[in-house]
Amino acid sequence: MVAEFEADLIRARTREGMAIAKAAGKLRGRKPKLTASQEKHLVQLHRTGAHTTSEIAELFGVARSTVYRAIQRAEQA
Repeated sequence: MVAEFEADLIRARTREGMAIAKAAGKLRGRKPKLTASQEKHLVQLHRTGAHTTSEIAELFGVARSTVYRAIQRAEQA
């Protein structure tokens, strides 16, 4: 019973701390793998058709899904 109470207190403090960090603009999530210039270069390589998606992913050190998402974002913009 005491352990459950302590766990509840920890959860409450964690939520409170996250809310404070979010209000201060410090809770933003995961950093992007590619910078804007890298993403632009990736899309240019894809549009030329000289490299496959797998080759582009290997060149930039990211997963194929990251390449697909970058291409999709570029097409939407």
